[in-house]
Amino acid sequence: MPELAELARRLHEQARERDERRAIVLHGDRAAGYEAVRTILEAASIDPTEGLLVGPKPIEDLPLSRLKRERSREVLGTTWPVLALDAHESLDPNDIGRTVGAVDGGGLYLLLTPNLGGWPDRRGAFDRSLAVPPYETSDVAGRFRRRLVETLETGEGIAIVDVDADEIQRDGLREGPATSGTSAPSAPDRTVFPAAVYEACRTRDQADTVHALEGLLDPGQIVVVEADRGRGKSSAAGLAVGGLLERGAEVLVTAPRRSNVDEVFARAREVADQRDLATDEEGHLLRAGEGQLVYRRPLDALAAADAADAIVVDEAAGLPVHLLERFLEPRTPVVFASTIHGYEGAGRGFSLRLQDRLDASPRPVHRLTMRRPIRYAAEDPLEAWSFRALLLDAEPAPGDAIDPVEPRRATYEAPSAEKLLEDEALLREGFGLLVLAHYRTTPSDLARLLDAPNVSMHCLTIEDHVVSVALTAREGGLGDRMRKRMYGGERVPGNLIPDLLTSQLRDPDAGRPVGKRVLRIATHPDHRRRGYASRLLTEIASAADVDWLGTSYGATPGLLAFWDQLGYRTVHLSARRNPTSGEHSAIQLNPHTSEGEDLTQRSEAWLLRRLPSVLADALDEVDPDLVRAALAGLAEPPRLAIGEREWRLVAAAAYGPGVYDIGPRAFRQLAIRHLVDGEVDLDDRAERLLVTKVLQAREWEEVAEELGFQSKRMAMRGLGDAYQPLVDAYGDDAAHEEADRFR
Repeated sequence: MPELAELARRLHEQARERDERRAIVLHGDRAAGYEAVRTILEAASIDPTEGLLVGPKPIEDLPLSRLKRERSREVLGTTWPVLALDAHESLDPNDIGRTVGAVDGGGLYLLLTPNLGGWPDRRGAFDRSLAVPPYETSDVAGRFRRRLVETLETGEGIAIVDVDADEIQRDGLREGPATSGTSAPSAPDRTVFPAAVYEACRTRDQADTVHALEGLLDPGQIVVVEADRGRGKSSAAGLAVGGLLERGAEVLVTAPRRSNVDEVFARAREVADQRDLATDEEGHLLRAGEGQLVYRRPLDALAAADAADAIVVDEAAGLPVHLLERFLEPRTPVVFASTIHGYEGAGRGFSLRLQDRLDASPRPVHRLTMRRPIRYAAEDPLEAWSFRALLLDAEPAPGDAIDPVEPRRATYEAPSAEKLLEDEALLREGFGLLVLAHYRTTPSDLARLLDAPNVSMHCLTIEDHVVSVALTAREGGLGDRMRKRMYGGERVPGNLIPDLLTSQLRDPDAGRPVGKRVLRIATHPDHRRRGYASRLLTEIASAADVDWLGTSYGATPGLLAFWDQLGYRTVHLSARRNPTSGEHSAIQLNPHTSEGEDLTQRSEAWLLRRLPSVLADALDEVDPDLVRAALAGLAEPPRLAIGEREWRLVAAAAYGPGVYDIGPRAFRQLAIRHLVDGEVDLDDRAERLLVTKVLQAREWEEVAEELGFQSKRMAMRGLGDAYQPLVDAYGDDAAHEEADRFR
């Protein structure tokens, strides 16, 4: 096809002149698509051994490097002059998000697809993953691909070729003068790091960021760096670390995943003294002279923070705020780096969530935003297309565009996926709020919203602007055969709550009732704490035609209390902490029918039976306020089974010479009863004492220190004082008689 060869030559030439990227969509027969790839590579004089194919084994033997689609995450952090994505068998939207950013300036992005006209109606492996039981693949829609095709047909810099008809439908050539490309920056004035560090910078943005990171040499300094993907944020951090290593510093780096800091290690190694380098086998340690860079998981990094000279927290939006706050406690200089827009971007959510804590910190804070891409020109059309197609730059409405009203006056709606497809503003604002509030909202989440049969969006709007949004997913309603498989340990996708209640908590009928789980909820950052989220959840509950509403999340005392006030009851608190966030997951249910009530009651009862032993074992170090909030979220207080002699022991320990350690069982029952029903007015420290000593069985010395008692003896007396009103409120005649002996 000579026309294709000429187009490929011109597109590649224009891309190189402008330091931009170009895309060519090859739709139609798969074999013809690969023949077209060969034509493009030859015409553009691109060495195929330097390119990458992501997808199944090609029909033709092309010398491109190949990566299976399931391993597309490995593309992150790499660059290629040409990259082809084969989407014939299936398209996971994350594959586009990962691969399009890996094409270098002057390069070509080749997308092989079925005929664009029929592509939205085809179903592949990703669609099958959206068909969670009891749904079938035929229930999955093709709206995401319909929208994707529209963006391909209207985006700049994108050529479209029908390989079946040998027809160029769009040439993808841009008109107008070329914008300026990237250029090597000069070093800022008066630098501390070696010249080699600044010579390795690719943009002035990057050089200025490295210069700001020289502040890590100052005790107490905090630096916040935000950037869209591809701006060299992690690279700048790595170069700065290299400069610190040259000065013999010990630098601690952490992130949600070890792979997040690959670039930090690579760039630090690049500029460090090459004569004296050493690494460990796991790639968690880099020594350069007297300096060293060490990777640790977030919780381990916190434990080692005081001993470090500087700390780098990369992709900080992936960590909960309460964890990030703890990095502010030591005086160790720290940099928080986070992605705004791009694959796995967090919008401005990171800085907004941490803003109050930074403002309250007495330490100096330096904030930077990196804007210039390092791999291609600032006006690159493929970045603009990917941002639009995958909503990588979705943002909520400007805060001043929303005139706050009372929550009851906001408009509730549950727009259908078809309406979202037609109303781009509603889709962008709603999805933008979700990006802002939740780290790692990915393109596949957008496809799930538009195509998954079990997912729905709910929102509150004020004058057509979204002020609060929630996603829900239908779960349960499973047949006998599916429930048996789940009980036997087989994971059933898309049914998180029934799956856990069945497979882990051994309830064989937990998957029978139909429920709706709240996946995510977010309120506009400028209009929080006004009651919008509560109103939204109330509307969802009013419209629910299911047996139960539920939620699962990383538990904090505040979140447990929030859901509790809306009628959600705690049915599970995980024994294991999330290794990244350090949080324990909670599950809460809000029953709406008798079948939902039965499930909730028996799950609550089972939790109450398990808690005394679990709190003294796997949960013996959990935050006592979390335990208090979890127990307060139970509807039915347990019946006390305390004998006369046990009551006398408790009363004697409360009012006289009795000793708690002789018979803790009765004390535990009474503590749980109080923490569930809250009828007695105990102060916070007294309730924390019930949790730490009675329920978690911690040592007296540890309890005294944690709760601020002057001595072990004072803590023991405090426990007795806490039990006095409990004996009065719950005790039988024997308990009251014993107490009267010592009043």
